[in-house]
Formats: sequence, C-alpha cells, structure tokens
Amino acid sequence: MMIRLLHAVSLFATVLLLAGCSQFVGDNRHNVPLNKAVVDRLAEIGSSPAEPMMIRVFKQSSELEVWKRTNSGRYALLKTYPICKWSGALGPKIQEGDYQSPEGFYDVTPALMNPKSAYWLSFNVGFPNKFDQAWGRTGTNLMVHGDCKSVGCFAITDEGIKELYALVRESFRGGNRSVQLQLLPFRMNDTNIAAHATSPHAAFWTNLKQGTDAFDNTLQPPAWDVCERRYVFNQNERGGVPLDPNGPCPVGSLSIMAAL
Repeated sequence: MMIRLLHAVSLFATVLLLAGCSQFVGDNRHNVPLNKAVVDRLAEIGSSPAEPMMIRVFKQSSELEVWKRTNSGRYALLKTYPICKWSGALGPKIQEGDYQSPEGFYDVTPALMNPKSAYWLSFNVGFPNKFDQAWGRTGTNLMVHGDCKSVGCFAITDEGIKELYALVRESFRGGNRSVQLQLLPFRMNDTNIAAHATSPHAAFWTNLKQGTDAFDNTLQPPAWDVCERRYVFNQNERGGVPLDPNGPCPVGSLSIMAAL
C-alpha cells in the first residue's frame, strides 16, 4: 500500500513538473530570439543587438522608428513600424482619463518591461516623467504594446511588439541601462511647426523640436533634463547633476517662450 502511495505521489509530482514546464514554454514569449531578418539588417547598418538604441514615435503619421548605434558611433535608422492605434489628438497627455497618448522625452528602463502583458508584450513609456510631474500631469500604465487597441497607449500589433520588445531586451542585455523614447506629435520640421503655430501646444512643440534637432544634427540621442518647467538638452556643464524642474535653467540653456 505504501509503495503504491509513494508511486502515486511521484506520478503527481511529475505531472505538476511537466505542467509547469509547459506553462513556462508557453509563457516564454519575452525571450523569443530576434529573427534572422532583423539580425541581418543590424549587420547591414554596422550594428548589433547589444548596441544602444533609441525609439521615435510620430503620432500624425502613425510611425515608430528604431534607431541603433553603429560602429561609426552614430545612430542609424534600423526599421520603421506602423502604429496600428494611438488615442486622443495631437498634444500631450494632461490627466488620468483624458484618453491622450503622451508626448515628450522618456527613458525606458528594464523595470518598465512587461513580459506578461494582456497585449502580447509591452513596455511602459515612463509617464509621468520629470517634465510631466513639474506640470502636475497624471496618468498610469501608458504603454507601447501589441494588439490594435489604445486608451492612451501606442499599439503596434502583436507582430510588431515581438520584434520591438526583443530589440529593447537585447539592448539591455548588452549592458545599456535605458532606451531613449521620443514621443512626438509629427515630424519636427519647420514646415510642420509653422502649420501648427496657432495651436495651444505650439510652444511645447517648439521645445521638443530643440531636442529632435539636437539628434538630427549629431545622430546622438541628446541628454535631457527639466528646468523652469521646460526641457533642456545636453546641459553638460553641471557635470551631470540633475536640474530642479521648477528652478532656474543654467546660463546658455536653449530658450523658448515662457508659457507652455
């Protein structure tokens, strides 16, 4: 009797173990390797999965760009993904429940990765950041994810998030601590800025353009900070000491209209 009982316990434990393994395999989507086409494209531009990366989102054209650092030290465009759905109108997110997708400069860190998303995979954009907090803006769980639904998020379909998540993951595994995420209303050129000059967000967008111009001119993601409730970029003279978001900006900072 005792032998049969021990055999039954052993069999039950084996079943549990196999079930656990099956569940792990089925839930291993966050570790799926990059596909060959992406790896080949990385090699083509002189980069690799472990290199730093930057992401740009353009609401108006519903595009998400992935940029990777190359062996030249500069960044090159790796791939553009169509955004299936973003919510709200052009302009920043102001408060929880306004159904707006955010705009601004953000840093995605490993802690913001979500391998158990209900939308296949996702990562949090980091809203509210230092700038948003200075303006008292509120909101939670603003993500880039799969599927084609959005309540303040950016949905790029399941197929798109599979690649994008893996690219971000491999960049972190390469030792990089963050991925800069530029969430933009449109392509930040003079024509588009002029076309939206009467918008209540015009000054804010002019401020964002200072950061995108810094990247376009150098092909290096700009370091960003916040002072006087506005973004400032590449303020290296302070030796990396964070600025007071409500305090005065360093002498020589890029300036815009006082009211955002």
